[in-house]
Amino acid sequence: MGKASIFIYIAVAVVLLLFLSYSPLNHQSSHRHRRLKLKSNFTLSPSRHRAVPFDPLVAELERHREDKEWERQHIHHSHPELESAPGHESQPEWEDFMDAEDYLNDEDKFNVTNRLILLFPKIDVDPTDSFVSEHELTLWNLLLAQREVLHRTQREMDLHDKNRDGLVSFSEYDPPSWVQNADNESFGYDMGWWKEEHFNAADVDGNGLLNLTEFNDFLHPADSKNPKLQLWLCKEEVRERDSDRDGKVNFNEFFHGLFDLVRNYDEESHNDSHADHPNDAPARLLFSQLDKDGDGYLSDVELLPIIGKLHPSEHYYAKQQADYIISQADCYFQ
Repeated sequence: MGKASIFIYIAVAVVLLLFLSYSPLNHQSSHRHRRLKLKSNFTLSPSRHRAVPFDPLVAELERHREDKEWERQHIHHSHPELESAPGHESQPEWEDFMDAEDYLNDEDKFNVTNRLILLFPKIDVDPTDSFVSEHELTLWNLLLAQREVLHRTQREMDLHDKNRDGLVSFSEYDPPSWVQNADNESFGYDMGWWKEEHFNAADVDGNGLLNLTEFNDFLHPADSKNPKLQLWLCKEEVRERDSDRDGKVNFNEFFHGLFDLVRNYDEESHNDSHADHPNDAPARLLFSQLDKDGDGYLSDVELLPIIGKLHPSEHYYAKQQADYIISQADCYFQ
């Protein structure tokens, strides 16, 4: 490797190092922590999108931590009798992962700059030219995110696959506890989100069973290419936004809900509301473009062109993170 390439690798590594201490999804604070710390992503309820660590080694350590917490909470919710069994001792969370924390914060064992220089050629692949493009960073972030999602899906499948045949039937599937204990309006997941209609939409071959790929789509429909799931997402949007319960979305229901999501997707820097911008002309233009039959309402099928903006996929977030890294690199070298 030439000296010029080594310099480029190190320079980009410094920029990527800044990215490790900052998430584009949560930038209220400009404070950068000197120490690296593991954080648990485990949750029993729906939450915002969570960025996957840039380094797969850190991701693996976090995954191990999350698995431990998941097992602990699974026992607590599904087998509480085991918690009082002889020999069972609950330990503080930090004790389980103290070694990992110490490893990450030991510069001799885990040197961040060296890790990034090692990762650089793995990212610089399309083309291999000693530069990392926004496209290459997006692919890297997406790959790590997909691995993380599939790992969680496999863990969920192991939980629900009661007969251990590698498939999940609807009778085997138990909705998460937050669904079972919530009212119909909680979290916006009313009506069919965890119902059989959702399950059947994910069942591509129609055999009444979900394999790993189908189950992954079932749990993460926004990332699915399954047209039945895409249409099902549209039906859910109509159900949620249809305040007058006529089975369709009129302009007011579209404007006071869906349009902001579309606009924010197209203009990530847009932070204003229609209270400051009473002109609804852009919304009316989009509404008319979607309203193919011209009846003044949007059906579930007519929402298909924008469903990817209402439910952003992992690719959207991967690109968002890549764009942030590139923008920081531009600022760094100016």
